[in-house]
Amino acid sequence: MLIDTYGRVATDLRVSLTDRCNLRCTYCMPEEGLQWLAKPDLLTDDEIVRLVGIAVTSLGVEEVRFTGGEPLLRPGLVGIVERVAALEPRPQTSLTTNGIGLRRTAAALKAAGLDRVNVSLDTLRPDVFKTLTRRDRHRDVIDGLHAAREAGLTPVKVNSVLMPGLNDDEAPDLLAWAVEQDYELRFIEQMPLDAQHGWKRDGMITAGDILASLRTRFELTPEGDEERGSAPAERWLVDGGPHRVGVIASVTRPFCAACDRTRLTADGQIRTCLFATEETDLRAALRSGAPDEEIARIWKHAMWGKKAGAGLDDPAFVQPDRPMSAIGG
Repeated sequence: MLIDTYGRVATDLRVSLTDRCNLRCTYCMPEEGLQWLAKPDLLTDDEIVRLVGIAVTSLGVEEVRFTGGEPLLRPGLVGIVERVAALEPRPQTSLTTNGIGLRRTAAALKAAGLDRVNVSLDTLRPDVFKTLTRRDRHRDVIDGLHAAREAGLTPVKVNSVLMPGLNDDEAPDLLAWAVEQDYELRFIEQMPLDAQHGWKRDGMITAGDILASLRTRFELTPEGDEERGSAPAERWLVDGGPHRVGVIASVTRPFCAACDRTRLTADGQIRTCLFATEETDLRAALRSGAPDEEIARIWKHAMWGKKAGAGLDDPAFVQPDRPMSAIGG
C-alpha cells in the first residue's frame, strides 16, 4: 500500500511514456521545443510494464493512466497497454492525449484493453487552436475524438484550458458542443507547469470565472462531494442531466487532501505530486538488479514523505524545473 503520513492512499498511477510532444502549447513549452531525454534515459517497454506490475500487484494501484508528453508518440504503446491490461488484478486503464494520432490508433488501443481516453482540446476555432498550439492540427483532434467514441473508449473526456485574450469566451460554446457530441467536458485552471516559467496567477481564468460564464447559458446543479470522491474535478449536471461538466481548480480550489495519485516519469522517477521539486529514482534500482520487493520498498518510502499540499498559495512556492511534458499530466 502506498500511504503517506497524512493517511492518503495512492491507488491511481500516472505513467509518462515520453517527454516528446508534437504540439507546442503556449502554456506548456516554448515554440522551439525542449531538449528531449536521451533514449538510454527512457524506461524501456519491459521496464515500464515491470514497474506498473509492481504497483498493481504489490502496492494497491487500481488505475493506470498513460500520459506524456504525447503518449501516442511511444512506438510500443499498444503492446504496453495490452500487457498492463493483462495484469491480475486488472487495473482500469486510460490515456491522456492531444488526440492528433487517435484516429489511426483508437481501435487498436481498445482491442489491447484500454478503457477510455482524455483528449486535450482548448478551442473549437481552428485559428485559435493554431495560435495556442503553434500547429495547424485542429481537424486531426476532432477526427481523433470521433474515432475514440466509435471505438468505445468511453466516456470520452475533453480537457480544456482557457487562456486570457485567446479562448476565454468559449466556455459555453465548448460545453454545448460537448453535450451534442456526448463527450464529458472538463475545464482545467492553467497551472504553473510551463518550461518558460511564464505563468502568473494574476489574470488567469479561474474556476469561478468559468462557472459564471457557463451559467449564462446553462443551469448547473452540483453533483456533490459524495459522487466526487478523490477525483480532481468538481462536477455539475448540465440542465438537469444526464450530461456533466467538470472543473479542475488546482490553483484556486486545491484538492490535495483527497489526492490518491502517484506518478512515474518517462525516465523512471517517482513524483508524489505534479508540483513536487524532488524525485525518487526507480530506474537506477531497476537497472542495478534490485528485486521487486526492494523497488516496492523504495516506492513506499517515497510516498510516505509526500507533502500535505502543492503550496500554490505559498509566496515561497517554487515552480518545478520540469515542464508538464516531462512529468505527465
